[in-house]
Amino acid sequence: MLVLTRRANQSIMIGHEIVVTVLEVRGDQVRLGIKAPRSIDVHREEIFAQLQQANRDAAQAPKQQLESLEGFTKPSDGDTEAHKNS
Repeated sequence: MLVLTRRANQSIMIGHEIVVTVLEVRGDQVRLGIKAPRSIDVHREEIFAQLQQANRDAAQAPKQQLESLEGFTKPSDGDTEAHKNS
C-alpha cells in the first residue's frame, strides 16, 4: 500500500485520468473529490462490497426456479413452420 500525506486542496494522480483531491480535513474525517472518466465506476468500499454480493446472489438462481424451466426448449425449425401454416 502506498501511503501519502496531503493537505487540503492538494491532489494525487492515479494513472493519467484520475485525480483525487483532499477538499477538507475536519477532525477524523477527510472529504475527497474524485475526478475520473465516466467509464470508471467510483464507489465507497462498503457500497462496492454490497454491489458484488448482490451480483453474486442474482447469479445464483434458486434450484426450484431452474427446475421449473425444465422441459422448455427452443422450437425446432419444423415446429416454427407448422405454426406459421396453421
